[in-house]
Amino acid sequence: MDEILGRVLRNAVWERLDMLTELANRADTPSLLSVARSELPRLTEGWRSLLNAHQPDQKGNCPECSTRWRQRKAPCEVWRAAYEHLVAGGLAPHPSRHLQPAPVEAARRGPAHTSVRRRPAVPAGVS
Repeated sequence: MDEILGRVLRNAVWERLDMLTELANRADTPSLLSVARSELPRLTEGWRSLLNAHQPDQKGNCPECSTRWRQRKAPCEVWRAAYEHLVAGGLAPHPSRHLQPAPVEAARRGPAHTSVRRRPAVPAGVS
């Protein structure tokens, strides 16, 4: 049951992201403005919620990415991806060099949902 629910949730999220990408690429200006006003607050709240869950603990470890046997030091992959997409992404000199197909996820989602995703890069000075 958890596997089916997980698949349904993942597919719904991928479809929503695909729809937003399509709107961003093809919508007319009034429609785009309307979508931006409704979706940007939701997206920023989603990022905040995700980043709050990955805030480092007192020892500097990510509580979500760490396990009992292996501690993950901050910044974790979630924080690195946030930095790449929200901060550095607009500053990258050649963003197309980071674009690559996500074959594993695309294969799971099927041909109708094939897309190009940015590969998170580690910002300079962050380990």
